[in-house]
Order: sequence, then C-alpha cells, then structure tokens
Amino acid sequence: MKFSYFPGCSLKGLGRAYEESLLPVMKHLGVELVELDDWNCCGATAYMAVDEAKACVLAARNLALVERSGLNQVLAPCAACYLVLNKTKHYFHDYPSMKQTMDRALGAVGLRYRGDTPVRHPLDVLLNDVGLDAIRQRVVRPLKGLKVATYYGCQIVRPYATFDDPYNPTTMDRLIEALGATVVRYPLKTKCCGGSLTGTVPKAGIRMVYILLNEARKRGADCLATVCPLCQFNLDAYHAQVKAAYGPVTLPTVYFTQLMGLAFGLPERELGLQRAAIRFQWRPAVPAAPVPSPVPA
Repeated sequence: MKFSYFPGCSLKGLGRAYEESLLPVMKHLGVELVELDDWNCCGATAYMAVDEAKACVLAARNLALVERSGLNQVLAPCAACYLVLNKTKHYFHDYPSMKQTMDRALGAVGLRYRGDTPVRHPLDVLLNDVGLDAIRQRVVRPLKGLKVATYYGCQIVRPYATFDDPYNPTTMDRLIEALGATVVRYPLKTKCCGGSLTGTVPKAGIRMVYILLNEARKRGADCLATVCPLCQFNLDAYHAQVKAAYGPVTLPTVYFTQLMGLAFGLPERELGLQRAAIRFQWRPAVPAAPVPSPVPA
C-alpha cells in the first residue's frame, strides 16, 4: 500500500510531533508514504482570504506534482492542507475560470493538472484501506482505562465530507476504541478551536479554547485526541491564558497517531509526546505483549 505524502508546512514545524508519530505508525501497518518531491505550501489560512485564485494555484502545483510522480493518491494529514487540496480539486472541476487560471499558471512552469488525484486523510486510509481488524491485531498495549474525547475540528469533514459525517464524524472514535480506550461523548467534536483568532482576537480565541477544554474535562476525558496541527497547538499552548481568564482547566491534547503508537508499543520518545506543553502521561494496567514486526510494505 503506497501513497504520495504531502506533509505541509505545519508537520515540518510546530506540528512535527504529528509527523513523528504518523510515519512509524503507518510503517508499522505496512503503509508506505513517499514524501512529495519539491512540495510547496498548500495555500491554506491567510492565502485563501487574500487571493483565492493564487491559493488554488499553489495547491494545484502540489497536485500536479503528485500526478507526475506516478502515485495516484496523496495523503494529507494536516486538516488545513487536506481541505485546501480538496477545495482546489473541486474548484478545478466546478469553475471554468478557476481551471483556466490554474492551467495558465501551471503551464508557465511546465506542469499540467488533470484533476484526477484522490486526496486522502490518514483516518480515511486507516479505516477504509488498512481496516480496524488489522489495527486491533497490532495492539500490544491496549489503552484500557484511558478516556478520550475525540476532536476533529472544523475542516476535515466540512464542507467536503468525503469519508465521514459532516456533523457527527465517528472514524476517529472507532479507531480509538480499537486501541482499547474509552471514547467519551463529546458533542463539540467539530466546533472550531479558535484557529488564528488566538493570535488576532485573543479574547475570542481563548474563550473558544476554554470551552473545548472545559467540556472535555466535565465529561471525564483524560485527554483530547485531534487530527489538526493548529487545533493541537491552540488546545495545548494556551493553558496559561485560559487559567488567567477562567481558572485552571488542564488537559493534554495529543494526536490520534500518538495514541496509536502507544498502543502498538512504539517508543514514546519516537512519537513526539515530549514536545507538548501539557505532557500526556499514561501507563497500562498490564505489561505490554511483544511488539510485532512491521507489516511488509
């Protein structure tokens, strides 16, 4: 099982713990990720607000490179990258003027985009290609007793619900349960975390962070599990500001891939858990079984 891999800017920077946990987990499951050569920023966040056409051209260049590589699917772990690459593919097919802009820009650098590349999210691949049965078989250290609030954020299922329900997604819930953990009911799983508001309108952004952390804590969660680097940063890095405004609400936020790595018995240091501001610590009730060898790619 082989995919072109588009890490995006976040997974090489503040979200590096996501990549550090994603790569060994996928390798352990026999999924080969080939990092896209010469990739560029996908055009997410401010680009889309300033000039949507240029943002789509940035994303289209990456998709054209995927097509040229010969790998017919691209994996985009970052929620913003996943959204923008999907949006660009839809715009290419739905808006002739946007297609012309992309064709003209790509043609100037000797590239061509046909619009056929499936943009996949790791949750999609894990559930629909790898399968929950195969994942359960790799668990050597079940996360028994760990209570997890699954937080999807607002980008991977809206507006393009390509693999899950846009209002009540369950793919991560089922995955976390397959690892042996308990998923707590968390109605705010797709509510915005505040995004860049924490840096532009802090009062509004910090309140949104507080609401998410406080709700998860009230429901008895030991941690939040997320799929988005920006969400992880917001929910992890602003505890001091939340405490100053609303009182202490301490709760670690981890990537779902980090929980997978723990359940598979992979070394904690290799999963990036030490990078978080609020450290996640969990110990199994029983010793781990021997770690199976990675599935041959």
